[in-house]
Amino acid sequence: MRTFATATLVALMAAGPALAASGPFFSLNNTDFVVLLAFLLFIGILLYFKVPTLISGMLDKRAEGIKSELDEARALREEAQTLLASYERKQKEVQEQADRIIAHAKSEANEAADQAKEDIKASIKRRLKAAEDQIASAESSAIREVRDEAVRIAIGAAKDVVAKNMTATDGNKLIDEAISEVDAKLH
Repeated sequence: MRTFATATLVALMAAGPALAASGPFFSLNNTDFVVLLAFLLFIGILLYFKVPTLISGMLDKRAEGIKSELDEARALREEAQTLLASYERKQKEVQEQADRIIAHAKSEANEAADQAKEDIKASIKRRLKAAEDQIASAESSAIREVRDEAVRIAIGAAKDVVAKNMTATDGNKLIDEAISEVDAKLH
């Protein structure tokens, strides 16, 4: 505070315009002297009401406020960095989990495709077997029908041949033989 007043006085003494005034310097007619007195009175009033102390106190409070704001900003910055690191870690974990899920899904899809191929192969084998069975059945049925038709035709032909070559006497003789044969087998 004293240094401020001393610096002001030195500045006033070294001032060039104060030397430029005409007449005696310590006269109320000299405007420079009147301005100097008003300035010194103003400085005195400021010192009397302790304005420099109030200003320095206000500046100290402001400095403390700024310091606390800076500390709070540092704390918020550290918290934000911690949150950012946490979110980056979580994002990395989620990405790894998503990659695992995708790999698992691809694996399951490949297994399902392989199983579907095996199922299709088994289905084709069953259908081929069923078709072969149907073909064999149709073939045996056709053979049986042809055999039955051949037997029927042979019986018809034999009947015609026997009917042409056989006489009534031969027919009666065959009937009697058949009756005696049946009688012998029954008893």
